[in-house]
Amino acid sequence: MRRLCIFIIAAVSFVTAQERGLRFNESEIVPDVLSTEPVTIMTVLYGHSKFVTSGNILTPTEVKDIPLVSWYYVSDKYYTLVMTDPDAPSRAKPTSREWLHWMVVNIPGHDLTAGETIAQYVGAGPGKDSGLHRYVFLVYEQPYKMDFDEPRLTNRSMANRSLFSVSKFAEKYYLGDPIAGNFFQAEYDDYVPTLYRQLGAARTVSGGERTTLNSYVMALMGVIVVLAVTK
Repeated sequence: MRRLCIFIIAAVSFVTAQERGLRFNESEIVPDVLSTEPVTIMTVLYGHSKFVTSGNILTPTEVKDIPLVSWYYVSDKYYTLVMTDPDAPSRAKPTSREWLHWMVVNIPGHDLTAGETIAQYVGAGPGKDSGLHRYVFLVYEQPYKMDFDEPRLTNRSMANRSLFSVSKFAEKYYLGDPIAGNFFQAEYDDYVPTLYRQLGAARTVSGGERTTLNSYVMALMGVIVVLAVTK
């Protein structure tokens, strides 16, 4: 109940949060992820007291569970919620940009429980020594309840999450620009190896760097191919 009360207070302070600004331009989410800022800030709450506030730093431990989220909505409209990391495997070399952490579509109003999950929630998992990653929440207003032809992703696998583009996704389904957004930043902590084990990866970064084992396998395959060609 206390968590719910805090969340309601946050929703009431929506205008104040909006006036503070999203900082999407300042943090280069525009243009790294979007071409323009969302109109409003959405409320994101982890646990009892960890609010996402336009780029504040949280730890992977603090964001391992699904947050409470809210945005300005119309009750008879449907919405799409996306959480994405543009800094995979690092902000300096984002070769796997973007990594899809969460996606729920056909949300009536802001009732996530009644929406359709495309990608189950995966918390922040930045690789060791990869620096801070930006984790971006976006909400799109759908023109109507839609059929989404996308693979359904579990939170037990990394498959089909890297090299995602939320802008291309929005263009594909005619979603327009996001109506609300927010973001936090996180870097490696001791919870990350646990998350990697959940995803079936021995050593990776948030967003698709190959595991050490896979790197060895790829190298071995290359040697085999060379030997076959030279015979």
